[in-house]
Amino acid sequence: MSWLPVSRDSDFPIQNLPYGVFGRPGELHRVGVAIGDQVLDVAALAMAGALEYPECFVARSLNTFLAAGRSVWQQTRQRLVQLLDDGGARPSVEPYLVPMADVLLHMPFEIGDYVDFYSSIEHATNVGQILRPDGEPLPPNWRHLPIGYHGRAGSVVVSGTPIVRPTGQRKIGKASLPTHGQSQRLDIEAEVGFVVGTPTSLGSPVAAADYADHVFGVVLVNDWSARDLQVWEGQPLGPFLSKSFATSVSPWVVPLEALEYARVDGPAQDPSPLPYLRRGERAGLDIALKVSLNGTVISRPPFAGMYWTADQQLAHLTVNGAPLRTGDLFASGTVSGPQVDQRGSLIELTWDGDQPLALPDGVIRTYLEDGDVVSIRGSAPGVNGTTIGFGEVTGQILPARGSR
Repeated sequence: MSWLPVSRDSDFPIQNLPYGVFGRPGELHRVGVAIGDQVLDVAALAMAGALEYPECFVARSLNTFLAAGRSVWQQTRQRLVQLLDDGGARPSVEPYLVPMADVLLHMPFEIGDYVDFYSSIEHATNVGQILRPDGEPLPPNWRHLPIGYHGRAGSVVVSGTPIVRPTGQRKIGKASLPTHGQSQRLDIEAEVGFVVGTPTSLGSPVAAADYADHVFGVVLVNDWSARDLQVWEGQPLGPFLSKSFATSVSPWVVPLEALEYARVDGPAQDPSPLPYLRRGERAGLDIALKVSLNGTVISRPPFAGMYWTADQQLAHLTVNGAPLRTGDLFASGTVSGPQVDQRGSLIELTWDGDQPLALPDGVIRTYLEDGDVVSIRGSAPGVNGTTIGFGEVTGQILPARGSR
């Protein structure tokens, strides 16, 4: 228990302590930690001598701290827990607490590279059935490796950033030729992302067993997708303009250490993956997602059932010698479960528009309309029955700009 009162339904008990970057209007950005409805100004606390490694926290991003490595992450977490748990430390810590309602939250880390995977067998099967109704839903390689694509780091944005409807080439219906225009099938993808701390050198693969030495923590991700652009351009090289216009992440990075009690075994894999992809015990995470459209919950995807786990994704990402950089982000791909109300994208929830969603106010949706607001939340079990929350990743759709 912390000496700071924290509501039982808070995302941020003392067992969590996620890191972010904040500032009040007109102030410099700096590193903070969420506790209840407060932000602990870690930068100021470190400069006052209460924390080691002050150089890690006065920066405008988490990258210096991320690069410091696992031992520094662990020492800092232990010290923060001590300061927030020990009532005797209250007089020296309390002045550095800022109400969360008074601050602006910024992009928490500078992204080196962004990779998105395709790791839910339910999502891959559903999309395969929609796009290839007379063929095999899964590509022949799907059960042998975590399929992914290299995304655009420069368009990854923090929660709350408006999302401008993209334009591009799309071939509508049975038209013989494509046209250029705004996407008419703008979609969401509810995902979980992993933030890299410790880098590697070119040519040095990372074993699945070493995943926790390189991955610092977890964020929520909405990988916005223009399905009409994607279907046309994705032959044969896959997503490009249909994905690169925006990807949103939550502002708080939950450390892996906070998720120890959320670890679960991943689902059985058949056939058995190649040796470099064989995961250890409890490599999955029991994270429950909740997707809302204009305030109405439309899906509750379960992350625990993801076929390919994050340690396997990292091993595959680096097996060819590709280096890791501090701040790299890799995402799970759309999280979907076996039930209709567990599908993490509109292409699945509406079966590409054939089964529209009816919202409580009578509004019908197949894909996103201008003005729509999408929010994704997540929670995981913590020690002694606590709940580890991830905050929220939210975005509102704005009309397309530029040429039509």
